[in-house]
Amino acid sequence: MKIIGCGNQERGDDQAGLVVATRLRQAGLDAEVHTGDALSLIEKWGAADDVILIDAVVSGRAAGTVHVWDSALPGSELPNAAGGSAVSSHGFDIARAIELARGLGKLPLRLRIYGVEGLNFERGTNMSPEVSAAVDRVVQKIRKEIASS
Repeated sequence: MKIIGCGNQERGDDQAGLVVATRLRQAGLDAEVHTGDALSLIEKWGAADDVILIDAVVSGRAAGTVHVWDSALPGSELPNAAGGSAVSSHGFDIARAIELARGLGKLPLRLRIYGVEGLNFERGTNMSPEVSAAVDRVVQKIRKEIASS
């Protein structure tokens, strides 16, 4: 299993995925951070069959809402770059990576995306309290998921 936290540490709530990955690493799990583009994200997950991605999203829901897309669950359709689902707070990077990986035949067998609804993306700010609380919930959920697998 590969765990990748996406985001920008300098932009408030956009660092949610990075913080989740860092906390998972501190708990002894193998988690990486990603701050690049869609192509480098595909390279980062490589040939892994099971990938968890974490990122901040903007969909209009309440700050701190946690969205989960799981390719293995019926009815949990993975977002696509052309669709209406918000997947990332920075240019739909993950949706583009998914579409590109599909086209290249490099989509993992199972892909889970944890999207944390953000509120504040101002440069140089901290995460909002709602997103910080959501980060804690996502860390615990992923740790439980890994422990039960």
